[in-house]
Amino acid sequence: MTRTRIIILAASLLTIGFLIYLTIQLTDNSGKSVTELIEFNIEDTSTVDRIIITDAFSRKMELVRSENGWTDENGGCVTQENVQFILEAFKKIEFKGYISENSKRTFTNMMSAQHTKVEIYQEGDWVKTWFIGPSAQDHYGQIMLLETADQGKSSFPVMMKIKDENGIIEPRFFADKRKWICTRIFALSIDQISKVDVKFNEEPKRSFTVTKKKHKLDVYQQGKKLPQVDTAMIYRYLQNFRKIHFELANFELSDKQIDSMRRTTPFAVMTITETTGKSTKLRMFRIQSEFEQRNEFGDVVNVDMNKFWCELPDGQFVKCQYFVFNEILLGHVYFPMDMEGVRTE
Repeated sequence: MTRTRIIILAASLLTIGFLIYLTIQLTDNSGKSVTELIEFNIEDTSTVDRIIITDAFSRKMELVRSENGWTDENGGCVTQENVQFILEAFKKIEFKGYISENSKRTFTNMMSAQHTKVEIYQEGDWVKTWFIGPSAQDHYGQIMLLETADQGKSSFPVMMKIKDENGIIEPRFFADKRKWICTRIFALSIDQISKVDVKFNEEPKRSFTVTKKKHKLDVYQQGKKLPQVDTAMIYRYLQNFRKIHFELANFELSDKQIDSMRRTTPFAVMTITETTGKSTKLRMFRIQSEFEQRNEFGDVVNVDMNKFWCELPDGQFVKCQYFVFNEILLGHVYFPMDMEGVRTE
């Protein structure tokens, strides 16, 4: 065998070997790619301890698992039920189907321009990121793309769905902090309350104060102690602070409108002092109504008698229901207060 033939044979063998190696690598990578594209789920959601949601408007919401449940990044209260909906999606998400070749580029470009990004951490480490795009054409699933710590980012999206459910996935993942805010204002037992002070600025005679010093309970109307108050009624009143929630975060008032409202006089101011010394102050403002309504005394008024605005201690304005707050605002329902001469609206 001549030297030239030996060189040609060696080159051919090297070429064949390289092609075999390349084929094996492509086959392996193909298998990895398919696995990467569809393995969105998290089997053990108990190890998920951090979730970051960023929407198409660059709003970001960070959720952190703590010993007592989930909070925001600053340790603030969030609605636990919303977190459970997300964890359920992590566990139950499943592959629905591939996108047709003709649609891959369209959906990939669409998702690069607008998507909801969900970063998932387990035991302190980032593991996966979901990119949630538009709903599937039949609205029984979602176009999504996956990035993982091990496999990197998928080159194209696929269709995913929630097992045993019909519908889209995206509504579970929102970054608007107002939708996450915990609606709880008070969750106090009687033992935690030291003093309740309610002042009605327009009708001072409706103002009252309840004090509790160990087992000594007293009620005052405009600073004057009420005689012969039924202790059972005081306990009944204080029990109402176990569950007081507002209805909605502020989706209506602009910053300018809020500043304007702050400069007006609230119809009521409530201050709760706990046995620890912590004080919570609420300022309450009427909502004007175009239609006449009847207030708690049966008089016709031009204010909304179903809802009002409340300024929380942190300055946020939330919408509350009289139905909920009347239990802690209307002292004359529980105590023998002199209501003669009270001005109605």
